[in-house]
Formats: sequence, structure tokens, C-alpha cells
Amino acid sequence: MDIAEQIKQLEEEIKRTPYNKATEHHIGRLKAKLARLREEAEKQRKKKSGAVFSIKKEGDATVVLVGYPSVGKSTLLNALTGAKSEVADYNFTTLKPIPGMLEYKGAKIQIVDVPGLIEGAARGRGRGREIISAIRTADMIVIVTDVFNFHHIDILKKELYEGGIRLNEKPPEVIIKKKDRGGIKITSTVPLSIDEATIMEVLREYRIHNADVLLREDITIDRLIDAIMGNRVYIPSLTVVNKIDLMPEVEIPDTTIPVSAEKKINLDLLVEKIYEKLEFIRIYLKPPGGKPDMDEPLIMRRGARVEDVCKKLHRDMLENFRYAKVWGKSVRFGGQRVGLEHILEDGDILTIYS
Repeated sequence: MDIAEQIKQLEEEIKRTPYNKATEHHIGRLKAKLARLREEAEKQRKKKSGAVFSIKKEGDATVVLVGYPSVGKSTLLNALTGAKSEVADYNFTTLKPIPGMLEYKGAKIQIVDVPGLIEGAARGRGRGREIISAIRTADMIVIVTDVFNFHHIDILKKELYEGGIRLNEKPPEVIIKKKDRGGIKITSTVPLSIDEATIMEVLREYRIHNADVLLREDITIDRLIDAIMGNRVYIPSLTVVNKIDLMPEVEIPDTTIPVSAEKKINLDLLVEKIYEKLEFIRIYLKPPGGKPDMDEPLIMRRGARVEDVCKKLHRDMLENFRYAKVWGKSVRFGGQRVGLEHILEDGDILTIYS
């Protein structure tokens, strides 16, 4: 039996098995095996595949528009950035990633229109795997549908999930330290909903027989598998419903942003939401012995370290780095000396000594 058949059998068995406390252990083992086989199948596919889609990232952040063909992604890209993405009334007009640049509040936000995703994309339909691989590099995803196809939203989220993309989630608070002997020791700082036997079964499916496992959240089986795999990406996301001008009376889900790219309705709201979701911070650079430039801040993302600033400025800055001084909310006193790992806050003033 090849890997594809094994995957299909496992998927069917998981669907047939009711989830309860009695079956939790069995389902945990099945899900772990399924995730491992999918990973093996993906590695085999990558060895055989040829050219893939890629996105050359530019600006302060890259936002990818994801949706079915013909929902207006190209029109939206053009309306937001002035790009010249081809627009037509037939499917799959966009055949490769097309970028545009949006400038807002001093930030340069790259918006990218990628070829349409369809159901089955995570398994390769419509070059779906290649497209999802490109999407994984994004700093943010905007799911786009139209007023006629609300059901696309759940399908697209499912395809992205199966492609290893976790929308609006944080990485699991799980630390796994493998060791040579001593078995598996599980420590938790919170009460757990799943039992230790299930956790150990999942670990053993990945040939982890000796390890110290620290859990800082009430982990689910799926989140535990994500932590073990270590290749998931966690990307903020918004959902947009386009073409509201064609059905103005339709009831729009509260979790979405209604727009009309064609009529430029609510685009200002969308841009503001994108900016907020990207969590930009402003860093003001101060040359040694000089005054800070308060007119043109360096735009970074929340959680940025001094090392990230050095990389953005010039690679020589990182190679020759000695230390930095910071004035602002991230330090205890003005001019505090810090290293590369120091995390900066919005409005900080930074001097780098190299």
C-alpha cells in the first residue's frame, strides 16, 4: 500500500470514529500517523517537482491576497496599490504572483495577488501546493471572497490549514527536549484536557521515546502535533467580502470586511485594518553623538529586536555590531546599553555602535 492509500484510509477512519474520552487515545495516534505520512508524501513530491511559485518580498511587510478565481483579487490589488494586474471575466487570469506597493502612515506594504486557490489545493489541484508554498512566506494573509460565495471562506481556511498555515494563532507553548535515555517526562503548568498516555502515544509515533516535555497551555492533539512537526507557520489574517455593490442588501458575516474594489467602497477601512493587524512599530535612529531623526522612523514589526534592525539597515551593520543604546519604553533608563537580542518598543530611539 503506497502513502496516498494509507493517508486515505487514515482520513476515513478518523471520520468514522466518534471523538470522546474513550477514543481520544486512538484518535491521537491516528492523527499523529496521518500528519507524519502527509509530511513524507510532501517530501517525496518536492523531490520530483520542478519550478515553483515564489514571492520576492519587498517593503516593510508582505500581504498576500488569497481566494478563488474571479472574486476580484486583481481588481482589489489594482485599487489598493495602482498595480496593473490583469482583470478579466474568466477564471485563472492571474498565472503568477503579481505585486503592488501600498504606502500608509510611513509604512510600505507589499500587496501580492497570487493565482486562485480552489478546493483540493493542499493536495495539488490547480498547482495548489506551489501556491500555498509561496503564501507561507507572507507576513499577513487577506482571504478574499465575494457576496455570492461565502462558503469559500471555510474551504480556503481548510486548504491553508492542511498546507501547514495557522491563521491568527500563536505557536504552541510546548517545549520538547530530546535526551538519550530516561523515557518521556511530561510537566505541565496548566490543567490538561488530554491524558498523558495520549501525549506519549503521539510522541512515540514520531519516534520520540526519551524527552522532557513542558506544556504551558491546555494542549489539543492537533496543537501537540504542530509543536512536534515544527514546520507550521503562524500568520495573521483578515477576511474580505468583495462586490458588495452588486448585492447591497446581503447580510455580511461580522468577522469579515465588506468592500467593493470596483467602486472603491470601504477600501480606507480595509487599509487601516491591514495596518493594525501587521502591528507596526516606529523606531527612530540616532547617530552616535548626533540627534535622532524624528521625521522618518524605521518601520518594524512588533517583537523586533536590535538584530532585526541591523539586518534591515545593512548586513555589515550586523557583522560589525558592538553594542546599541536605547531611549524609550523598552528600557529602564535612557541610553541603556543593550545587545542584539533586545526587543524594541514603538517610539524607541536607537543608536548602533559598530
